[in-house]
Amino acid sequence: MGSTVVRPGPHDPPAPTLALMTGLALYEAVAPLIAEPAALSLKWPNDLLLGRAKFAGILLEREGEAVIVGIGVNLAAAPPVDGRETVALSALGPAPSRDAFAHALAQSFDRELERWRTVGTEPLLRRWLAAAHPVGTPLSVHEPAGGKISGTFAGLDPDGSLLLRLEDGSVRPIHAGDVMLG
Repeated sequence: MGSTVVRPGPHDPPAPTLALMTGLALYEAVAPLIAEPAALSLKWPNDLLLGRAKFAGILLEREGEAVIVGIGVNLAAAPPVDGRETVALSALGPAPSRDAFAHALAQSFDRELERWRTVGTEPLLRRWLAAAHPVGTPLSVHEPAGGKISGTFAGLDPDGSLLLRLEDGSVRPIHAGDVMLG
């Protein structure tokens, strides 16, 4: 879909929470286009799902003092991804025009960025959790170092990291990794 640059200021929330903020902006832009918005859910840290299928993704990359926010949305077609189900908006009916959707997404991003900067992360985390898969959802995390851990979704830490409840009942914060449902 596109990219934008955010330059976090000294009084802004932590830059890693931009992924959650962007997820909410994307969710808000897509929800009006879906007959059953309840089928949409956010998956930590950077995916939007339609049912269990990946519909959109977010990538943040730090470049000096700036963060480049990239957003990809399957409007007309969904690329195949090994081991993952994908879907495009066109599977539900006519896909919106790319330009109209980009405009709606830009407006939603501007609103969410302003909220992120003015009210901080507490309301953001509450809203993100309301739009995400439920607490208790089974997850597996493929860690950057190559390991894999499994547990259930236990919410979000105030810094935006995922909280994973392990089989022994302990809760482990996850700061990076590839998260899979189930």
